[in-house]
Amino acid sequence: MTEPIKLTEITAVLSTFDYPTTPEEVAADHGDIVVELADGSVTLGETIQDADTDSFTNAEDLELTVRSLLPRNAVGEPYQSEGDA
Repeated sequence: MTEPIKLTEITAVLSTFDYPTTPEEVAADHGDIVVELADGSVTLGETIQDADTDSFTNAEDLELTVRSLLPRNAVGEPYQSEGDA
């Protein structure tokens, strides 16, 4: 297993993968990568298993999908923003 990464580091990690790739290939080759979130952690494999796509053409495509599949509390308190008073 690899060292856990912070969510802010995911762009750099995903850019090292070979593209195009499929969710199955990501899960098989990199599924053990642990991503630390604001409230807990997930593995790339368990996150990407719910992807509703057949392939990823580049790192940006994969990152957008991963971020869309993260739990609501992945980056902080739900329904809160810096501008709320």
